[in-house]
Amino acid sequence: MKKIAGVSKKLKEKGIQGITDKFREKIASYKQTKDYQKWIREFDTLTENDRQFITQRINQLPLKPLISIVMPVFNVEEKWIRICLESVLNQLYQNWELCIADDCSTLPHVKQILEEYAAKDSRIKATFRTQNGHISAASNSALELATGEFTALLDNDDELSEHALYLVAEEINQFPNVKLIYSDEDMIDEKGSRYQPKFKPDFSLDLLYSMNFINHLGVYKTEILRQIGGFRRGFEGSQDYDLVLRFIEKISPDEIRHIPQILYHWRAVSGSIALSADQKSYAHERARKAIKEHFERKNVRVEIVETFQNKHRVIYDLSIETTVSIISNENVSIDFGNTNLIKVEEIPAKTFNSATKNSKADVLIFIDKGIIPNSEDWIKELASIAIQKEIGAVGGKIFSLDKTIRHNGIIGGINESIGFAFRNQNDEMFDTLNRTKVINNFSAVSGVLAIRRELFEELNGFDQINFNKGLFEIDFCWRLIEKGYRNVFTPYAEFKQTENSSTEKVLTDKNSAELNIFKTKWGNFIENDRFYNPNLSLENSQFKIAFPPRNKKSWLAIKAK
Repeated sequence: MKKIAGVSKKLKEKGIQGITDKFREKIASYKQTKDYQKWIREFDTLTENDRQFITQRINQLPLKPLISIVMPVFNVEEKWIRICLESVLNQLYQNWELCIADDCSTLPHVKQILEEYAAKDSRIKATFRTQNGHISAASNSALELATGEFTALLDNDDELSEHALYLVAEEINQFPNVKLIYSDEDMIDEKGSRYQPKFKPDFSLDLLYSMNFINHLGVYKTEILRQIGGFRRGFEGSQDYDLVLRFIEKISPDEIRHIPQILYHWRAVSGSIALSADQKSYAHERARKAIKEHFERKNVRVEIVETFQNKHRVIYDLSIETTVSIISNENVSIDFGNTNLIKVEEIPAKTFNSATKNSKADVLIFIDKGIIPNSEDWIKELASIAIQKEIGAVGGKIFSLDKTIRHNGIIGGINESIGFAFRNQNDEMFDTLNRTKVINNFSAVSGVLAIRRELFEELNGFDQINFNKGLFEIDFCWRLIEKGYRNVFTPYAEFKQTENSSTEKVLTDKNSAELNIFKTKWGNFIENDRFYNPNLSLENSQFKIAFPPRNKKSWLAIKAK
């Protein structure tokens, strides 16, 4: 670690900034891996007492649904298939069936092993396809064997945590109307070492459009899987991405549950996307096809393009009739950038609410003092997202003058208050979900806020009576969430900030009466931000691992009740 840091310092002195950034990423990755190993030992390793408790708890569950694990198999190495199968047999929750479809493997050991395990345990069912049909066809063959109320997806070289299905059963008991359940996950290498945890937010639709973060462990209501026809051919490599996009069209967001616990270990071996996003480029192309078709079914016109590390960017079509009002309390002129497709007007403001009375625009964009646009198409980007009927407020990426991130969105709970996502971090720093680089959801945005005028008026604008100094934007965003809207961060509208925003000024005043009123009103949002995983620290907003986690759904938390 000291050696890497020393080399980085020398390179920086020589002005080799690009290489320095690479070393900075390595340092961050090294630190995260070291912290994660400690976290696993302390908070993600079951003792024998834990296993006994979980077994007793399972016996007490009113509902014990049968969970069908669907697993397509093709020419997998003997070592990995055995480890995978053992991870199912080792489940503490016993009411499962493993439905396997071998896709005409040419390696003779595959059939031998599957027959061996099927003979060992009657819950293991295997079918052997006579013709290779690739992963979608094989997955459907496995799904045909499923008789469980819920279906979990498992790749033939990955591993389940031994308490995975138990926590799924706990979630079903707590939320009997649930249709889709997903968990956090991590990577596991060929030596069995775990790394790169993906601590996910609760359901974030716009993050799903940027990447398949649902992924592992995904558990689906079986009858709905059959209603949508299972897996589709032509989407191999992203067949599960296409599946989840079609699945969520049949359910409501409140029927989706997230278990913030590492329940799945994704094997990183040669040729796997888990090892490198570049391994199977065709998978990413098919993913963008799946997203495009999802929007076509919703009758929403979009373009889907490749972005950072093979992730995806949704570009919404913006009608030439769209009008935008830029409302700023700045006394200087704002660069509108490229406004070929939209009509833009600027309205100076003493208070934001009063300024909106002079606007008849479709979209209002509020810009705080000291914030300056820093990208060409920022108005089009904000307006095209804000005009979508399901979306509430939209914010952009704001940098400090030293080019570190000022904030990307708001996180509840930081230092018992609120914080700015990725504050003071370099834009290239390591982040397993790349949330600085892709469109996704935060509970609130501030500094720059775009909103449909009709929606702004529906909520009677900002509360500038109780929050007249700076917290009115966050209060407004959280009222939007209560109304069922989602707030969006986009990295494709960039800004730089020359001085503290009004929100920052309030937050630095610990004796602020406004802050106390805000905490009283929004205590639940502050304590339980759905877009910030409880395994992440509240000491700062840099997405570092929490010691201990605040996870109320871990076996430790259940045991402590």
